Amino acid sequence: YVNDKAHLGSTYTTIACDALARYKRLEGTDVVFVTGVDEHGQKIQRTAQLKNISPKEHCDQITNEYLSTWKDWNISNNRFVRTTSARHKSLVEKFYLNVFTSGDIYLGRQQGWYCVGCEEYKDVDQSVKNPLCSIHQKELEWRDEENLFFKLSKYQSRIEDLINKTDFINPRSRRKEVSNFVSNGLKDFSISRANVDWGIPVPDHQGHTFYVWFDALVGYLTAILDDGGKADIKRLNDCGWPAEVHVIGKDILRFHAIYWPAMLMSAGLKPPVKVFGHGFLTREGQKMGKSIGNVLDPADLLSNYGRDSIRWFLLRDIEFGQDGDFQKKRFIEIINNDLANTIGNLLNRTSSMSRKWFEGRVPDIYEDSTKKSVLAIQSTSTISDFKNHFEKLEFKLASESILTLASSANVYLNDKAPWKKMKIQGNEKGVSIDIYNVLEATRIIGLLLNPIVPDLSYRILIQLGCENHIDSWTEKLSWGLLIPGSPLPVPEPVMDKLEFIDDV
Repeated sequence: YVNDKAHLGSTYTTIACDALARYKRLEGTDVVFVTGVDEHGQKIQRTAQLKNISPKEHCDQITNEYLSTWKDWNISNNRFVRTTSARHKSLVEKFYLNVFTSGDIYLGRQQGWYCVGCEEYKDVDQSVKNPLCSIHQKELEWRDEENLFFKLSKYQSRIEDLINKTDFINPRSRRKEVSNFVSNGLKDFSISRANVDWGIPVPDHQGHTFYVWFDALVGYLTAILDDGGKADIKRLNDCGWPAEVHVIGKDILRFHAIYWPAMLMSAGLKPPVKVFGHGFLTREGQKMGKSIGNVLDPADLLSNYGRDSIRWFLLRDIEFGQDGDFQKKRFIEIINNDLANTIGNLLNRTSSMSRKWFEGRVPDIYEDSTKKSVLAIQSTSTISDFKNHFEKLEFKLASESILTLASSANVYLNDKAPWKKMKIQGNEKGVSIDIYNVLEATRIIGLLLNPIVPDLSYRILIQLGCENHIDSWTEKLSWGLLIPGSPLPVPEPVMDKLEFIDDV
């Protein structure tokens, strides 16, 4: 939502989607990864007024910042949708016509307390004189106006079936809150606003613009159809709809798990297969928000700590779906322990020993005994665990599975102590096999890291002369594909240790 530039909270969502998209592509899946900006609504209109510019100028400024941010973070989205585009406006009108034809639109009156920040009417205690929005901690505004309504109540039973009899809402902890809301009876909701100029006009209803959520949710369809063809709803099934998963913040779960599926049903379309509502990202224990003033600027974090560090921390330390806290001290410790020491130092010292003792090359293994080694066996189980966790968007567990393999490789190396064996003549063959096993485990680690920290993954594979293995990722996860006798580049640290920076 373009009231302001991206902060770490929105970057978190996008990084998680990027990791999932990268993983699916590595697995050979045809991926359409969509992100974009929601540019309409009263909040945008007021923000532009405060800046003394037009809403469109404001949207152009902030949207360009989002585009620049995702480029800097190397986000791999296929599509980027803007709700101010002519293409989107056309599709919203067509979508509305489908819903109208279904008999699900009528004119009514809306009264209640409204949060402009959430662009949502709130259920509040009517005895409270000046109620606050629980999210923005700002006073709600009383509204009494004529709006167009959508017959959400008509879809009560179908929505109940969707959320209660399928794996539609994830994580499971979110399902109950939505189910409880639906069980109280769905109420029709307004899909237009009467006094908001900054929005898409409703056809044949002068003075009405589409409610920002009705407009924005259709953006998913706009993006799917942005393949060079016409913005024709009839093409959606051929273009990959329904979406496999919507990844959204938990505070907008109701819109995506109830309102959006009902709108799609009304328009004659299938709902998304899954909706995943992730938790809030806090900072030192406090919710991060622009209104509070404690947001972390992604640009500053990127400049000071790099992509790998932030991506690893967000995906490895936070259980996706639950709230997570960005604590700088813990962040520094995790990056230094996990990436610089456990993984980075493992590669550096093993590669150095191999170059020193085996003429700068991967050592020979003489036989296939490495396939029976403890690291070969553990690598196979790690790959299986990693894939299983990633399919479920369990990024933390997937990351930890990689880390466990790296720790085991370090223990293996220390137990074998090749630096001691090499002092005794005749041990070269055993040392060669031991070093090969650790290097091969590190190659597997480098491949598994790719969807989470692609830059670090590439640096690791370069150090092993295997950077082309990413191109056939699934096949290259088999044990024993590091070629004996192949040259090893001069080892360089693949991950520098981080220093604590006070002002970031």
